[in-house]
Amino acid sequence: MKIRLAKSAGFCFGVKKAITTALETAKTKKPVFMLGNIVHNEEVVKQIQEMGIKKIRRLSSGKGKTLLIRAHGCSKHTLKQALKLGYKIIDATCPMVKEIHKIARKLENQGYQIIIIGDKRHDEVLGIVGQLRSKAIVIDKLQNIPLEKIKKITRAGIVVQSTQSLDNLPAILELLRRYIPEISFHNTICNPTRMKQNEVKAMPLKNSVMIIIGSKTSANTRRIYEISKSLNKNSYWVNDAKEIKKSWLNNAKNVGITAGASTPELSIKEVVAKIKKICLT
Repeated sequence: MKIRLAKSAGFCFGVKKAITTALETAKTKKPVFMLGNIVHNEEVVKQIQEMGIKKIRRLSSGKGKTLLIRAHGCSKHTLKQALKLGYKIIDATCPMVKEIHKIARKLENQGYQIIIIGDKRHDEVLGIVGQLRSKAIVIDKLQNIPLEKIKKITRAGIVVQSTQSLDNLPAILELLRRYIPEISFHNTICNPTRMKQNEVKAMPLKNSVMIIIGSKTSANTRRIYEISKSLNKNSYWVNDAKEIKKSWLNNAKNVGITAGASTPELSIKEVVAKIKKICLT
């Protein structure tokens, strides 16, 4: 059986930067805290915690402490509050996410109503919303577009969550353009997401089985899996090698493997090794 690994499988540059920043910060031996997880992957979170970085739910006195801003970014309010409380700030926000913040703020300053296409409760989207003075409209899917609000808008500035599905955009944009006279649209889906989604549109058609590796909390991994499953029913989403079942590979001539942007290389190698072991038994 042939094993084909996607070129784009695993960490994107934003995740690599965030983890490198976190590990370097941990070496200072000073108290380091994060509001939530650095990225959406249990193994990475465990590694970060073992280095001494603590996850907190809310800010307290920050004297002598460092606050590490996660890859997904945060709101302006959180940043101001942390500085006021005395935290030293180390920013590990993905550069692409910071670019979305910049675009959204600029559009707002130009008088546009901001619309964000993305998952409503996702950390990145909450961070984008938190950059603005006025209330943004967040749209996660076509069925959930608040038409009564949309019909009242004359000028809209639109940005997109960096890990959104490319296929989610056309229908949403078509409907918005039907009702809003002036739209300034910025497709801020990042290049690593585009590469992953484009690869997974081809791989399921060329392989008997598809294995998608990543945390169940990872939005970008979920989208990769959904695309794969729609093209090949023998698509399976696993967090690690332990979840792979031998029955999935019965009579398979080839297997395609890809992984979300927060999936470490070790997890991918362990999955490949597990599949090879199954093939030899």
